[in-house]
Amino acid sequence: MKIEKIKLFLVDDDAVFLKSLEIDFLQRADFIIETYSTGELCIKNLKHNPDVIILDYHLDGIDKSAMNGLDTLDKINAINPDIPVIMLSSQDKIDVAINCMHHRATDYVVKSETAFVRLQKIITSIFSYKKMEKELKWYMDRV
Repeated sequence: MKIEKIKLFLVDDDAVFLKSLEIDFLQRADFIIETYSTGELCIKNLKHNPDVIILDYHLDGIDKSAMNGLDTLDKINAINPDIPVIMLSSQDKIDVAINCMHHRATDYVVKSETAFVRLQKIITSIFSYKKMEKELKWYMDRV
């Protein structure tokens, strides 16, 4: 059985953080990764069918007119609500995390030295759940 690689979109306007996140994922797991510095570019490339999107909360650090992370999240959900989106922010504030969840983010991770480990655990959970859903559907179709 062929194992499909997980396609990740990494979206962050911090070029150094974006590159380090990409390197972390490529070194520790077998992903297909596309990186984008703006929400607009992410939206434009949704046709590439990402399995998961890791999205920065602010996104307007370089270009103040750029879409922020929540607006990007809303657009992604409007186009394809089945794509899990994990919000990433340097803000360790509960109200920011709650706001992201109200906008239907799958999860919220604070940028820190443990962010990569948390992201990897969340992605593993997402795909374990999707696998269980498929198996349940397969079973229910036969009952």
